[in-house]
Amino acid sequence: MRHRHIPRRCVTMGGGGDGMQYTVMIVEDNAEIRGIVTKYLDAEGYIPLFAKDGFEALALFAQRLVHLVLLDVMMPGIDGFEVLRELRKISDVPVILLTARQEETDRLNGFDCGADDYVVKPFSLKELMKRVNALIRRVYHDADGIVYRYRDLSLHTRAMKLYKGDAEISITAAEYALLDAMFRHPGQVLSREQLIELAFGSRYEGYDRNIDSYIKRIRQKIEDDPKNPQILITKYGAGYRFGGAEK
Repeated sequence: MRHRHIPRRCVTMGGGGDGMQYTVMIVEDNAEIRGIVTKYLDAEGYIPLFAKDGFEALALFAQRLVHLVLLDVMMPGIDGFEVLRELRKISDVPVILLTARQEETDRLNGFDCGADDYVVKPFSLKELMKRVNALIRRVYHDADGIVYRYRDLSLHTRAMKLYKGDAEISITAAEYALLDAMFRHPGQVLSREQLIELAFGSRYEGYDRNIDSYIKRIRQKIEDDPKNPQILITKYGAGYRFGGAEK
């Protein structure tokens, strides 16, 4: 069975003037523009991540935690509008479109596809950084920060980070969404369908069985012995239980 989803906005530790660092992905086929934007982002305290085309961008987005996307519209293969439409099927990550097009219809098309802002080339890099900073502040700094704890694990919702003791454990956006759901329902046996609904919502795009793969990867990160889990337990025929007493 397949589902589609747009996960709730995730918030994470990163740059932007508050001692935190955020990852910004630049999707641009022009190497010169890509390089200079990367340098400016690095100087502003962001973690730059770049993709040369839309296909590479979508692949990277599925593997890395990304807090904001700078997306060129005119690219070979699939254009920025199509990339944005694909991103909006799985995430509401903030997106600033970069384009040489100045027509109102193009700007409206970008906003209709889910863009948060629109910058016309040639653009001022200082202005672009101000727009990035403003969008990061608006999206992430206004979010409530909650820390869930179980044993030596702590999940930081504003930072979208997982810690075991004082050590940070690297997790993907999908793993974070599932952990968030499980930390909020400790001790409860949750079916795949329930986990999908709690973590991703009713528009999840993927197969139910994909949850099993996510669970396996999470166990490898949080369990002392993943083959003999003590925190994330399988209840055969029913689902999974995270922590808490047997129910």
